[in-house]
Amino acid sequence: MTNLFEAAGLEKSAPRPLADRLRPTTLAEVVGQDHIVGSDGTLTRLLKSGRVPSMILWGPPGCGKTTIARLLANETKLEFEQLSAIFSGVQDLRKAFERAKLRREQGKGTLLFIDEIHRFNRSQQDSFLPHMEDGTITLVGATTENPSFELNAAVLSRAVVLTFNRLDDAALELLLLRAEAEEKRPLPLDADAREALRAMADGDGRTIINLADEVFASLPVGAKTADRAALTKLVQRRAPLYDKSRDGHYNLISALHKSVRGSDPDAALYWLCRMLDGGEDRLFLARRIVRMAVEDIGLADPQAVTQALAAKDVFDFLGSPEGELALAQAVIYLATAPKSNAAYKAYGAAMRVAKEHGSLAPPKHILNAPTKLMAEEGYGEGYAYDHDTAEGFSGQDYFPDEMRRQQFYDPPERGFEREIRKRLAYWDGLRKKKGG
Repeated sequence: MTNLFEAAGLEKSAPRPLADRLRPTTLAEVVGQDHIVGSDGTLTRLLKSGRVPSMILWGPPGCGKTTIARLLANETKLEFEQLSAIFSGVQDLRKAFERAKLRREQGKGTLLFIDEIHRFNRSQQDSFLPHMEDGTITLVGATTENPSFELNAAVLSRAVVLTFNRLDDAALELLLLRAEAEEKRPLPLDADAREALRAMADGDGRTIINLADEVFASLPVGAKTADRAALTKLVQRRAPLYDKSRDGHYNLISALHKSVRGSDPDAALYWLCRMLDGGEDRLFLARRIVRMAVEDIGLADPQAVTQALAAKDVFDFLGSPEGELALAQAVIYLATAPKSNAAYKAYGAAMRVAKEHGSLAPPKHILNAPTKLMAEEGYGEGYAYDHDTAEGFSGQDYFPDEMRRQQFYDPPERGFEREIRKRLAYWDGLRKKKGG
């Protein structure tokens, strides 16, 4: 339906932001998502098959989720209807479903696009199910959060999940070339500043186009080419793509932990600084560093947990930003320490056996006999006091009588645990010699 602006010829003459002018008109124009819209992409194959199911588009901001949803509606001749889970409620959903039902009666399908679908609660998500099943709507939901955690299993089971990539440097450069073609002039930036502009975009296509638009507006034709320093003054640095309360939080702490476990201090420092720069709770980081010390280093370096706890104390004493150096020092120490999860595995194995065998009593020979009755029952009988032996080791069995001897702890030939392994082997030889 033509609106008043179009009728008056004002629609085309109205100024349009660069991002709107560069919006792709076909799926082939979408950049950075070849695995989805390329010649052999998932969505391309679905369209060729003539079967377009409901789908969840999962990826970071500015990677093309909304654009692809709109183009998909054009490709399938479905009526496009968009709602945002941030601003919409039950009434909005009910009205959208009613409109979709009317269209279906007229032989027209509906592609219902829900932006930020993870913001809907469980009952709101469940409301989609009957309309997805009877074909009233083809649901396309966009989310920046992991669907496995944020969306109902029933919705996921009825939809295809398409995972979008963060735009890489080549995709961002292609968008800059398109912006230059649209403006009919090159960006007035030197090579270093152009690289900085791509870095500021942080993988977000919408952001790099908006930044380019700002540069074009601020530096008219004939203006001096800007370097990195001039660009930094011209545009404000965008905040890192990191939400410390949601998915990014878990991804980055996992990267930090695995870098420490993998003995890579440089990568570990990078992920630590990413989290610090993103405003992560310093106490959370300190707790995780202590966990790394006991889980991945253990007795291979008994000082590791001491260093981790000391870092927490130093941060408490100095505060930010000086105290953050203590966290960095602890991360370097842990990353360069010998690694062992022997104590971690031994604890898990012992816990499993403890649960399996229930309430078995200790053997009587290691129980005290404070009363005459207990002595008569054999408590403490035959106990060998280890310090009275020449080796300081009696070799007695301390497991329940009903249980054979177990080995939970198997230290590796690394770090301090190499010495522990020698000690255990020596004691095991004595135990066999003594008939224990």
